[in-house]
Amino acid sequence: MIRFSVRHIPLFYRFLSCAVWACLICAQAAAAPQPVEVRDGLRVPWGMTWWDADHMIISERGGRLLRWHRSRDRLETLSGLPPIAVHGQGGLLDVQAYPPLHWQQGVAQWLYLTYSKRVAEDRYTTVLARARIRGAALEDWQELLVTKAANDEGRHFGSRIAFDGDGHVFVSVGDRGERDWAQALDRHAGKVLRLNLDGTVPENNPFVGRNAVLPEIFSYGHRNPQGIAYDEARNQLWVMEHGPRGGDELNRVDAGKNYGWPVISYGKEYWAPIAVGEDTHKPGMEQPVYYYDPSIAPGSLLLYRGSALPGWQRSFLSGALKLTHVNQLVLNAEHSQVREEKRWFEALNERVRALLESPEGWLYFSTDSGRIYLVKPD
Repeated sequence: MIRFSVRHIPLFYRFLSCAVWACLICAQAAAAPQPVEVRDGLRVPWGMTWWDADHMIISERGGRLLRWHRSRDRLETLSGLPPIAVHGQGGLLDVQAYPPLHWQQGVAQWLYLTYSKRVAEDRYTTVLARARIRGAALEDWQELLVTKAANDEGRHFGSRIAFDGDGHVFVSVGDRGERDWAQALDRHAGKVLRLNLDGTVPENNPFVGRNAVLPEIFSYGHRNPQGIAYDEARNQLWVMEHGPRGGDELNRVDAGKNYGWPVISYGKEYWAPIAVGEDTHKPGMEQPVYYYDPSIAPGSLLLYRGSALPGWQRSFLSGALKLTHVNQLVLNAEHSQVREEKRWFEALNERVRALLESPEGWLYFSTDSGRIYLVKPD
């Protein structure tokens, strides 16, 4: 029989403490597998999408479109792109396959892309286009919308793409560095746009038929939305956008609504510690579901639908460029407010750009240093 005396208690508690910490560390490791680098040597991989379950399409901001055969780890360049204006923050931006892989098994039909285009001497704007893939080339190229957002700035092109289940494509466009354009309904800058898949305007868009208002506009008052996701289960569009110094926002986006930029904001001016705009609230302008202060600089948005990574189900994930991590927002059951924010993989010290869920429920993410990482259960 073992007898304990007072002199045994400190040693016992030391042992117990070590055991508890070991269990906690193991539990944390199980909940957050470490990312593994699966590709490097890329040039700012800006967008990623699945063409089928084994082929990932990757856009590089510098104007190269790649196809990665992941099971063979073979990378090839796809030809057939038009001239891409690599200007400031612009270049070849988002890429999304339609139908998305989680809707339909097999090979996608169309590849949708956004990019910056030179439309006149020293004038650039955001463009939405689509094409098919034949062999290693793009064919049947269709320029769906050249946005009315041209200027000589190299800032705030946006731009991300999402689809709903009703035959529409959404595309986000930044304010192009002209703040007031986000409130101007005769320009596409600072807006989320909605088109039919062929580029025509849906008859039920919120501003169809109004004089001096562009019919493609779905929502307005956005600064530089570089994250967009559609929740088919709730029939709801979500947008993540850059604020200035503070004030990055997650917005639940509804048709015809005004999201306030630059009239209201939680951010500060770059040149002084004073608030941007009139206030943080104003009647007729929507409030974000969540905002970051200080800014994390979100470059993407993913609604995680899988089950392979416990604790991430139905969370929003975004890549943080400034604060170099994968950001997780856990919402309540009604998706009306954020219950918890978590920050993953900060030790990598990487500007995380794009996020993509695999058919297995694993997470791929790209970084501005040219790497692609994989997160999957250990």
